[in-house]
Amino acid sequence: MQSSTIRKWRWVHTWSSLVCTVFLLMLCITGLPLIFHDEIDDALNPAVWEPAKPDGERLDLDQILELALANRPGEVPIFMSFDTDRPVVNVTTGPSADAPGTAMHFASFDQTSGDLVPPADVGESVMEFILQLHVDMFLGLPGMLFLGAMGLLFVVALVSGVVLYAPFMRKLDFGTLRTNKSVSIKWLDYHNLLGVVGLAWFLVVGITGIINTLESPILDAWRAGEMRELIAENKSAMVGTQSASLAAAVQDAIDVAPDMELQFVAFPGSGFSTKAHYAVFLHGNSPLTEHVISPVLINASDGSVTDRRTMPWYVNALSLSRPLHFGDYGGLWLKLLWAALDLMAIVVLWSGLILWWRKRRTNPEVLA
Repeated sequence: MQSSTIRKWRWVHTWSSLVCTVFLLMLCITGLPLIFHDEIDDALNPAVWEPAKPDGERLDLDQILELALANRPGEVPIFMSFDTDRPVVNVTTGPSADAPGTAMHFASFDQTSGDLVPPADVGESVMEFILQLHVDMFLGLPGMLFLGAMGLLFVVALVSGVVLYAPFMRKLDFGTLRTNKSVSIKWLDYHNLLGVVGLAWFLVVGITGIINTLESPILDAWRAGEMRELIAENKSAMVGTQSASLAAAVQDAIDVAPDMELQFVAFPGSGFSTKAHYAVFLHGNSPLTEHVISPVLINASDGSVTDRRTMPWYVNALSLSRPLHFGDYGGLWLKLLWAALDLMAIVVLWSGLILWWRKRRTNPEVLA
């Protein structure tokens, strides 16, 4: 590779890294506790709540829905979701089915008694704060897209770093650490070695992070495409009322897809259903496919199964990117591996800053 080409790649690597490093350090630091989100929640929120009748018969979903609406007079149901590890049903209501998120009300009900389940204490609010900082820096969609741009620069920095590493390593054996040299050279060797060793993981986390920042545009595209198509295909059912049993509708959806498990229900008129159907969302039953969802449409007036759809590829890409990004599909050992690689990423980012700063002090023209 010619010297002029190397200088160009070095410029790309330096500035793509510098622009995104501070934000990537924030993402790595906040991402570390998020890897152990479940374990931290369990530690900060010990299981003090118990169902009223652990061995008793559970209320059906129609009874839970009736209790939820009685608890919020004048509101309509929007979503219903289910805890996986306890008999709790969560109901989201609002003044209308298409109400904005700020107008929605979320309540959890004990399925053994119908009593309200108290929300988690401060521990969950701490994790929610960290998650929000990690996802969008409390700036909403602009913050998500900005972090997506930083992720793209990170990928550019990785690719340019590999291009520069190839001619550099022609003179040295792989993994060489010149500990008898200057501090800058030792930092450079650590920076290069850790960067190459963790390259595959850095790319996976970087690319899946970029996909995650596109969640809102991806879901908007699904609503504008697939959802609009569903509405157009079912216009004849739009005059129906919600008279069919919710419990029966959910059971029919489960019967249609016995290889999947119940995730949540979107009520007619919500952003994830038509005006005439319950949309029962199911997910896979393996650690990786549990994030891949499939909706089953049930006519809300007569309870008939209307359609079962698979989500388009771009929604599935979003669903699969989440477990890959946080490493939460392979148990504790995979989380520990993700945490070790996250710490490695912090060292690579920090060492890159140190190298740039030391070079800037000895050669101010590096800024040019």
